[in-house]
Amino acid sequence: MNKNKRYLGLSVLFFTLALLGILIFPSYRWTNENIKELDSFYNSKLSPIIMITGNYSTVNRFDTTVEKLNKLSRKKHSLLKVKIWNSGKLTYSGKIHANDNEPIIVIAFQNDKDGYNNVLKQAKLFNIAFKDLQEKYNFNNFKGIGHSNGGLVYTAFLEKYFDEYSQVEMKKLMTIGTPYNFDEKSIANKTVMLADFIKASSKLPRNLSVYVVTGGKDYTSDIIVPESSANAGKYIYQNKVKHYTEVTVTGSEAAHSDLPQNDEVIQLIDRHILDNPLQNKAMSKHNKNNLIPGQKK
Repeated sequence: MNKNKRYLGLSVLFFTLALLGILIFPSYRWTNENIKELDSFYNSKLSPIIMITGNYSTVNRFDTTVEKLNKLSRKKHSLLKVKIWNSGKLTYSGKIHANDNEPIIVIAFQNDKDGYNNVLKQAKLFNIAFKDLQEKYNFNNFKGIGHSNGGLVYTAFLEKYFDEYSQVEMKKLMTIGTPYNFDEKSIANKTVMLADFIKASSKLPRNLSVYVVTGGKDYTSDIIVPESSANAGKYIYQNKVKHYTEVTVTGSEAAHSDLPQNDEVIQLIDRHILDNPLQNKAMSKHNKNNLIPGQKK
């Protein structure tokens, strides 16, 4: 009888140990994998530049921009393109090369129409793409460029969705020819969109540096976007983010559709958006204020 009790006790002991092993091992593996993932996240050197296209554009919109940046920069940037379909499906083309810590990612939408409601739809779709990119590449910081309505999409994304990514920092944002007040020529006539952006501006990242670039043959319009509309960005970003700077680019190649590949704009991107300390240092020696004509702080 005592022998049977002993066998029963040993059986219960082995069963308990086995059950504990079954429960503990997956938990240990999950914890270990999460620690490795967190280490990878916090040690990530990847700092992509995510560019959002404007209306009626494709994922090829910034091809010339990237080509010119790669000629100007000391390091070459690989190019990944993402098309966002109305369903939320993502189509990837291109790739991020090994050892490229600052790749360029271009975002374009199937639904590329105009209007405030569409901007809000695009911002929601961009959030889907951003989440997928962050999970795929595990970056903890990034920079942004938005051409035309792409700057509006970024603004809506930052105010409505970016607080979901508490451990991801947006370091810099450049908007190029962005119509913050659509086609209104007077700031006295604020659109619903501009009023909404101003109202929600307290949700913007406090450590963000913002550059608003406007263009045109003169200082009134880039043919499509009135300068007063593009400069209305100051009512959203100024005193809400760490730095806010306006730059006006003029000349024969400063029309709205030409701005992303304008040589002066390329230099602004290289100087203010890219992580390129050696070249920035050299430029600073050449120009102590690191400003160009038409730039305001």
